[in-house]
Amino acid sequence: MSIRRLPPHLVNRIAAGEVVERPASALKELVENSIDAGAARVAIVLSQGGVGRIEVADDGCGMSADDMALALERHCTSKLPDEAIEAVVTLGFRGEALPSIASVARVTIESRPAGRDGWCRVVDNGDVLRDGPAAVPPGTRIVVEDLFARVPARRKFLRSPRSEYAACLDMVRRLAMARPDIAFTLEHDGRRVLTVPGGEERPGRVAGLTDRALAENSVAIDWVRDSISLGGVAGLPTFNRGIADHQYLFVNGRPVRDRLLMGAIRGAYAEMLPRDRHAVVALFLDMPPSEVDVNVHPAKTEVRFRDPALIRGMIVSGLRRALDEAGHRSVQRPSDSALTMWQAESLPASAMPPPPVDDWSHAAPESRVMERQSLFAPRPGFAAPPPLARAEPAFAPPPEVRQYPMGVARGQVAKTYIVAEAEDGLVLVDQHAAHERLVLERMRAALTGGRVASQAMLIPEVVELDEPACDRLEARAEELAEFGLDLERFGPTAMLVRSTPALLGQGDPKGLVSDLADELAAFDQALSLRERLDHVAATMACHGSVRAGRILSVAEMNALLREMEVTPHSGQCNHGRPTWVKLQHGDIEKLFGRK
Repeated sequence: MSIRRLPPHLVNRIAAGEVVERPASALKELVENSIDAGAARVAIVLSQGGVGRIEVADDGCGMSADDMALALERHCTSKLPDEAIEAVVTLGFRGEALPSIASVARVTIESRPAGRDGWCRVVDNGDVLRDGPAAVPPGTRIVVEDLFARVPARRKFLRSPRSEYAACLDMVRRLAMARPDIAFTLEHDGRRVLTVPGGEERPGRVAGLTDRALAENSVAIDWVRDSISLGGVAGLPTFNRGIADHQYLFVNGRPVRDRLLMGAIRGAYAEMLPRDRHAVVALFLDMPPSEVDVNVHPAKTEVRFRDPALIRGMIVSGLRRALDEAGHRSVQRPSDSALTMWQAESLPASAMPPPPVDDWSHAAPESRVMERQSLFAPRPGFAAPPPLARAEPAFAPPPEVRQYPMGVARGQVAKTYIVAEAEDGLVLVDQHAAHERLVLERMRAALTGGRVASQAMLIPEVVELDEPACDRLEARAEELAEFGLDLERFGPTAMLVRSTPALLGQGDPKGLVSDLADELAAFDQALSLRERLDHVAATMACHGSVRAGRILSVAEMNALLREMEVTPHSGQCNHGRPTWVKLQHGDIEKLFGRK
């Protein structure tokens, strides 16, 4: 077969496959053009997740009739006045976006530079339908309709309108985060879903587009090395997410998805986060254009650094330094139940058990008093700290140790670890990790029988989330009901929790629903929740388990030990960490030099 030259319209469609993968890709290119045009306001309107219609209007510099005609030709751009592509400072520069979009959709462009006449051009899948003057305000308005309508092979691979809308919303958030000086609005199917004013400070813009609580649960980053600066905000380690969808990375104002930068974030938080949790960060790298290559992929979301080791080290150092300066700050506060127990009045004297009989009973009364005073009297220059372990007074004889492999509870250390005495040593149990595994196994057993029993809430709780998260939960509501969680849509950005799994007891519905939304975001849409049983059940079990920091009674501690003895896989928690360790008698003797 001889080689032939492809016709221009086919060349454009082939190029569109790289530049315009989905509606979010087309939207990204159009908004970037508005930013490069110097716009102070950008208004976006979507229909059917962007598949039906994408409209972007700005108040930028506008285009003349001649410029508009050139803009629809491949490799025509105003952003490279010379051939120094390594020194590009704009978001776009390849001259491929508009012709690629116009080859696979119906595109209407209306534009007017300040002080000049307006012009309109309509292109339908590469064919010019209209080209003439138009009465329009200064700036540019571009409407993209019926994307991929004549490319069925590409159209059938698009996801549902909800999924495409979620991708568009995420793209707008990232671009708005990069430019807090510009005002953005976004409407979807006639409803305003996002409004951010111009002239904001970077931390406020980031918090407004991610989570309002981030503003008070984050640290600022300001790190400069040579000609490279690193700024942004980093969430405290305790302010984390179930997936890494709240990690925003920018290089010279360009949103990017780079493995090197993501790896650096994981490295900075490595010893402060569980393996299944992810930090919330927005990092802004600014460097000379010669130090980074942005011409890696037509989508321009990938970059290459001249000195990747320097960049990685700078991110790790900058994040750790900022987090170290945060000191003891933490998002979490003591639980209400723990505070209640601390504030509870002590037992009345009539309810206290009689004093124990000690080994000094045969000594003279005077010597016993003197010896007790000498043991507990404070020494000069030495302040004895209060003991951190606790155990209830034993009103009844404790059970025999040899009856139980996990031993018998003797106390609790730091309100987190159960101390038990076994026949052959000392057992330490992480109460949260252990109970998390027990709740998971109970939930698995309940699901085997059909569905998990639910517990209706006296007052349904409203949980506010972003719209894509609510869409994911609503789509899986029937399956979640099998797990005992009854959810109902409560407006565009909220879910109503009517009942929770009875196994979880008095948990945190808001945290549970938020984490489940994150978990669902990582699912393959073709898989059912039952096929991802372990992930969903583990997320629920974590919220229904005994938390670290809760004071347990001796009876509760022993009940936990007894259930561990008969529950499979109770030796490790749902995340692979051990739930208990044992110090053999020989190990204890070695600690005290007896062996």
